[in-house]
Amino acid sequence: MDRRISPMSLLIILTGLNLFNYLDRYILGAVRTPMAAAFGLDYGASGRMFTVFMLGYFLTAPVFGYLGDRGSRKALIALGVFVWSLGTVLTGLAQGFFALLCFRAVVGVGEASYGSLSPGLISDAWSPAKRNMALTVFYIAIPVGSAAGYMLGGEIAVHWGWRCAFYVAGAPGLLLALVLLPFKEPARGESEGASAQGAGKAGLRDILRLFANADYSLVVWGYVAYTFALGAFAFWGPTFLEKVHGLALDRADNFFGAVLIVAGVVGSLLGGLLGTRWQRRTSAGYALLLASSVALSVPLAFCAVLAAGAALSMAFLAGSIFLLFFITGPVNTLILETVAVNVRSSAMAVSILMIHLFGDLYSPEIVGRLADRVAGDLQRAMLLLPAVLLVAACVWTVLAAKTLKAQAAAGGVRP
Repeated sequence: MDRRISPMSLLIILTGLNLFNYLDRYILGAVRTPMAAAFGLDYGASGRMFTVFMLGYFLTAPVFGYLGDRGSRKALIALGVFVWSLGTVLTGLAQGFFALLCFRAVVGVGEASYGSLSPGLISDAWSPAKRNMALTVFYIAIPVGSAAGYMLGGEIAVHWGWRCAFYVAGAPGLLLALVLLPFKEPARGESEGASAQGAGKAGLRDILRLFANADYSLVVWGYVAYTFALGAFAFWGPTFLEKVHGLALDRADNFFGAVLIVAGVVGSLLGGLLGTRWQRRTSAGYALLLASSVALSVPLAFCAVLAAGAALSMAFLAGSIFLLFFITGPVNTLILETVAVNVRSSAMAVSILMIHLFGDLYSPEIVGRLADRVAGDLQRAMLLLPAVLLVAACVWTVLAAKTLKAQAAAGGVRP
């Protein structure tokens, strides 16, 4: 018989797995230069590796979301961890560009299962008052795992070659996939006492209603623009410092790793705390945090791209990344809290589909192609990204205004 698992234990396990999730994803950016040299790839072809990963990721996310709202989420999560880990190891074994693309798509399929289902489990285990901070802790794995990917990938590539980096990153997950299986997963809506009130299995009609949900749509479309910019920044960041400012590959990787750890962890925690406090005062607290933090990051991002010196560029990059990580917990909390409890996995899956289909599916390749068209000028090509961040800030400002208007119409009582 499955053993009951405490909310804290569940959070620790899922956060640990999420760390490996992002380590496996971003190790590719750390070893792009030696990998591109081995396969003879230009900037655009390098960006295509990220594109096919995203195709595997977002095309299968709705399938896993639908299955997760109807069956065992822990079994699908275990399958996802095993599949992405296997795909990572196989990436290191690839002997041709086509095989490389196929294996990165496999990694995307595995991550789709995990990314769609894990937040819903956390939401069902933690009460609404504590949920945002629980999700913030879960998503701290993004900067920590990404930083580990940059730093570990860079060091291993320098000393033992880029292929070994994928072996080291992928092998642990082949065993860690089993860690959740002995435990009983929380019931849908359990943390809100909603197990018998609308928390039944979701049907296709319930999922289609997500597109008519105005609040949910505004959260997701702002997230689309945010992800477009952040995905390209994450992929091209080390290469930008290497090619534009002359940093050695391992130094550029280590810089991004250090910034992601410090700015990512501190920014995520601070954003989670501020968002929770703001939300206690007004129902638009989370939305206001999203809009304001991203708007403040835009001028810093422009300065980071245009700065003449490496030190100045790195300082502006660090500041912008710090502000961008403020939204980590609140944006995912909003995705889950603007929908019914029985479609949370599907809501997360649809958001994954949208932010990658219209966000970072093509953004690394678009930046790479723009750089190729302007004689390899990666600096000019990256000016696109701060402009897109401004779009995200504007969309979330509309969401905040809409929520405040609804609160005012209710006589100041939070709806």
